[in-house]
Amino acid sequence: MQIVQATIETLAEIGYSRASFSAICRQARLSSTGMISYYFSGKPELFRKAAQSVLAESEAAMAKCVARETTYRGKLGAYIVAQITFATRRPTQTQALAEIVAMVQARQISGLDDVARAALSVDSLTELLEQGRQAGEFHTLDARLMALVIHSAIENVVRHHCLQDGDGDPEPYARRLADIFDRCIAAR
Repeated sequence: MQIVQATIETLAEIGYSRASFSAICRQARLSSTGMISYYFSGKPELFRKAAQSVLAESEAAMAKCVARETTYRGKLGAYIVAQITFATRRPTQTQALAEIVAMVQARQISGLDDVARAALSVDSLTELLEQGRQAGEFHTLDARLMALVIHSAIENVVRHHCLQDGDGDPEPYARRLADIFDRCIAAR
């Protein structure tokens, strides 16, 4: 939907504090904010739809990469590469989602706690690590703690090496990070 895409672009470009219906309307090239109000009851509903759109796109990209792998070690590597690749190749979506999460955490908008939790969740990664441990591919580990560590590493690689430095192709960083974690947790 044009309004949701314009919301994502507006959030990424000017941030949530300046993302008014007027600014979104301009980005969507609509003649009136009434069009936004017709489809959405307010900012929370519109921002929810924007966040859900980004999350769905990200999850679909990650699931596709992970599904191609037959081992849990391969799935972990694919997960890391997919997350970094999505974040760096879709910076507008990534920044918009970060803006929404920051807005929720700062309590500047209510009713979106579930969206923020979903964006920050490590549940699927924790499950992947636990399944890999049960299959004997990963050594005994605290799957949730390791998922948090991996999630933080992904965020930092994206932030420091890909988005800020503009190093272009994120895949070498992603593959190196995947290799580091593979060597750390692979069963010996």
